[in-house]
Amino acid sequence: MPNAARHGVFLTATLCVAEVLTLVGVFTFPALLPVFFDEWGLSYTEAGWIAGIYFGANAAVVGVMVSLTDRVDARRIYLFGAALAAIGSAGFALFAEGFWTALAFRALAGMGLAGTYMPGLRALTDRYEGRRQARAVAVYTGTFSLGTASSFLVAGQVASVWGWRWSFAVAAIAAALALIIVAVVLRPVRPLAAKEKTRLLDIRPVLRNRRAMAYILAYGVHAWELTSLRSWTVAFLAFALALGDDEAGWLVPTTVAMISAMIAMLSSIVGAEMSTRFGSRQWVMGIMVFSAVTGAALGFSTGLPYLAVVALLWFFAVLVQADAGVINSGTLDAAEPGRRGLTLAVHSMFGFICAFLAPLVFGVVLDLAGGGTSPLAWGLAFTTIGAAVLLGPLALAVLGDGAERPVTRP
Repeated sequence: MPNAARHGVFLTATLCVAEVLTLVGVFTFPALLPVFFDEWGLSYTEAGWIAGIYFGANAAVVGVMVSLTDRVDARRIYLFGAALAAIGSAGFALFAEGFWTALAFRALAGMGLAGTYMPGLRALTDRYEGRRQARAVAVYTGTFSLGTASSFLVAGQVASVWGWRWSFAVAAIAAALALIIVAVVLRPVRPLAAKEKTRLLDIRPVLRNRRAMAYILAYGVHAWELTSLRSWTVAFLAFALALGDDEAGWLVPTTVAMISAMIAMLSSIVGAEMSTRFGSRQWVMGIMVFSAVTGAALGFSTGLPYLAVVALLWFFAVLVQADAGVINSGTLDAAEPGRRGLTLAVHSMFGFICAFLAPLVFGVVLDLAGGGTSPLAWGLAFTTIGAAVLLGPLALAVLGDGAERPVTRP
């Protein structure tokens, strides 16, 4: 293997390991929802707020953090974000006592995600040019699912032994390790300068880029379905299990959620490869249509045997993630030279605004439709996912028509 290729593999692996470590805390709260329902007496709307604020806080600051990667090395932004993630999880472990304190510390941890996930992608692409870059992007994007799988696994296993506070403490330690790894391994680089200077958050050039906007809107839809599913998976499966006479065995809800995230990682990588055969835009549009139908069907499946519900959820997880790497690569490919950071900032802002709203809307629908003990309420809540997902193919059809570049194999 040539030295450049070995360097690219090592760089990708390093950033993927760091990504997993910063994501250990991303779904710790949703993974332990039944515990907080009992201990704090939360409503479904309050739970939706706490689950969603992580991404809402992300959306509030991600524009600035990612835009800055056009001006300063993304490595510096990453280190700051990892520190915020560690402090947010540590604060939750030590001081969270109810709705408001939980909301505050989850918001702080969400700001940490703003400084790590997309800046990490920018750090990768700034250091790994060439024909294999698209594959590296797909692996990095797919690793998000591995990180969320670790989040469900760590939360469930640690809480069962030492209690929920230690689940958040472990997440804080993991984020601190990511900070150390990136600080030691990544060498500083100077970002590519734009041809013309603009204000930090002057997003008008991105809004005029129709092809980039098509993928940015599709990313928002993807974020909506992904965070809705993962924020409510454990509570949904706990209800489906309680509704029937089935025994979960080793397939307890947190384990199912962990496996679904691992399946999704493979789906992202395979989806990126498949898109080279069918075309990026066509692949994303087709996957989203199937995903919308499957998501709505999943919500009304609670009357089925528990194993059937689990199988359908896993299939939905495959569809949700099958277009993730393709969407991110599409946005990067459509970005103007020197404006990758700004384009990723708009991409991230819209995606995480949707990620904030999605769990909240889901929880509100649950409350309005009868609560988490009503099969109809779960069906209607999941239908909100399907309705949102259908907007993705519409955006790609209207804005991306005829704009796709020829597809080449990475």
